[in-house]
Amino acid sequence: MLLAGCAGAPPAPAERPAAEPAPPPVAAVPGVGVEERDWLPPLFSGVEDEAHYYISRLPDRRFVTTYGGEEHPRPWYIAAERLGQIGEPAIPLLAARLESSDEYELMLALYALMLASQDPSLMAATGGDTLELGSVLDPRHNAENLALARAWWQRQGWRWE
Repeated sequence: MLLAGCAGAPPAPAERPAAEPAPPPVAAVPGVGVEERDWLPPLFSGVEDEAHYYISRLPDRRFVTTYGGEEHPRPWYIAAERLGQIGEPAIPLLAARLESSDEYELMLALYALMLASQDPSLMAATGGDTLELGSVLDPRHNAENLALARAWWQRQGWRWE
């Protein structure tokens, strides 16, 4: 008689040591690079809250990081860039900062206002009327840029009244 079959269960696969759990991923924030992440407050309750936070950081000269690598380092003005990315909701807050006596804050408010005026939904409403500044991020050009910003606000400011 020929017996065929198994004399028991197949051999168990070699047990692997339990892998260490992976560290939790760093929360991704749209539009925020690795360098900026450390500057973020823990939570925003909405876009207005975020805009107010970054407005409060405009005069802070430490609220800057760099980009461009070691060969061509350039300053990245975190508050101004984020306000520009926020776009239309930041505009009335930025317009209020046009009266700042701090040349650094004014320089960044002008730059952020220029960026925010390029919000696609706002451009659709204004027919493409954006704030166009000459030289930016140089306080020596604040006076001429302020005149351009006031002229733009004269044309478009009614939208936020």
